[in-house]
Amino acid sequence: MATLGVIGTGNLGLKIAQLAIAADLEVVLSNSRGPESLTSAVAQLGERAHAATSVESAEAGDWVLLSVPLAVVGQLPRAALAGKVVLDTTNYYPSWRDGYIEVLDSGKMTTSELVQQTLPEALLVKAFANISDQHVLPLARPEGAGDRSAMPIAGDSLRAKASAAELISRLGYDTVDVGLLSESWRFEPETPASARAYFADVRTLDSGLIRVAELIAAGRSPMEVDFRDQGAPLSPERLRTLLDESPRVLTANRKTP
Repeated sequence: MATLGVIGTGNLGLKIAQLAIAADLEVVLSNSRGPESLTSAVAQLGERAHAATSVESAEAGDWVLLSVPLAVVGQLPRAALAGKVVLDTTNYYPSWRDGYIEVLDSGKMTTSELVQQTLPEALLVKAFANISDQHVLPLARPEGAGDRSAMPIAGDSLRAKASAAELISRLGYDTVDVGLLSESWRFEPETPASARAYFADVRTLDSGLIRVAELIAAGRSPMEVDFRDQGAPLSPERLRTLLDESPRVLTANRKTP
């Protein structure tokens, strides 16, 4: 049975793990706190879920989902990830979480190019980076469904992108290939193809972003904000249009920190 390794088991990692279990995959979870901290998550997911170290998760996975803050990518098991198809969900949040990184602030590199540089032997594919974790489950649909949503992918290996697209289809989504990792800025935060595209009511997003800014100003994590929106399907055709229309949004020009 095929296996998805998950490094980072926050909201996004756990919800993608749920999709993987529903698709009859084995899931090997890991996080920075150790396998013992994942007891309740494994119990929730069922008998095909297992807790492990990040090295074990990487080694076990036919694919590996990377869902960790950018600041800790350098601590990941580089050797264990060598040759693996790694789905990179990483986004850059300067100041409050990731500090400031000049090559990203200036647009010299995309976030995933930086991750690839840090993990040079991994077969990196940027995916699941433009969708809110709260939309991952309600928008998943079987292959062939008329209201199936699409998500963009980018990567420097055609083989890795084909493999990632196969997995993502099993998880419930179509894919649109954006091209190389250097083009992945097209679905970074606050571009037209980012999280906003999946909201049923963008007013809930806008009010939530105001709350995010307030929490950051108060020195608190904005990850606790619940946007309370079940999402709306995003077709491949509509996604392609949004990607083609995307201007590059440098971090200095973002509306939220």
